[in-house]
Amino acid sequence: MELFSKKMGTGTPLLILHGVFGSGDNWGSLGRKWAEAYEVHLIDARNHGHSPHNEAFSYDLMADDLLAYMDKNELGRAHIIGHSMGGKTAMLFAAYNPERVDQLVVADIAPKPYKPHHQKILEALNALDLDNIRSRNEAQEAFAIKDFSTQQFLLKSLYWKEKGKLAWRFNLPVIQREIEKTGTALPDQALYYGPTLFVRGGNSWYIEDTDMDLILRHFPEASLETLKGAGHWLHAEKPEAFHQLVHAFLKG
Repeated sequence: MELFSKKMGTGTPLLILHGVFGSGDNWGSLGRKWAEAYEVHLIDARNHGHSPHNEAFSYDLMADDLLAYMDKNELGRAHIIGHSMGGKTAMLFAAYNPERVDQLVVADIAPKPYKPHHQKILEALNALDLDNIRSRNEAQEAFAIKDFSTQQFLLKSLYWKEKGKLAWRFNLPVIQREIEKTGTALPDQALYYGPTLFVRGGNSWYIEDTDMDLILRHFPEASLETLKGAGHWLHAEKPEAFHQLVHAFLKG
């Protein structure tokens, strides 16, 4: 599958992988900051953003998509940053293709399994009657999720499919059908020995202190940093702190 991306800057390639229901656009501001030192690629995963929709959806496929993307763009090696679903993809890709990764950053996700926990989001997305909504303001008012950061993150994927007709950039039917796959654990045999930084939000439950043993089993050179006051969308909630932390890691 040929993935869509936005590219900016010059230098060592830096690939950024977003989370479920997101797109590369979620990383625009940070991407522009890193573009001062790197060739940044904001990549849309399959079934998200401007990348093709497909009935098949798994981490193995998304890792294969990333390899095909690097080959097509003639990228021998790259730094990789992945958040949530993108972090799981990045972990698997690094384990399968260590020779293609310079340094790895995983944002607020561990290599462990997660129970399904997106039901409220899926219910809210399905309840939004896009056939009868004529503006983004109407969509915001009708949206069942009122938490501002979550609401804005999700509604960012609305676009005008045609005049007067809103639609989702992500493939909601396939994601809903396959959502349990986003919680699968990294395979036991998956190992990456390169420099790896895990960053978690201090208010997030996705990476617990007890997960460090499992992280080191898969990534022996890993370290863990915590951004105080940030939740799961730590890069959006604490962008400057996240940028400084990751930039210092990538600079060695």
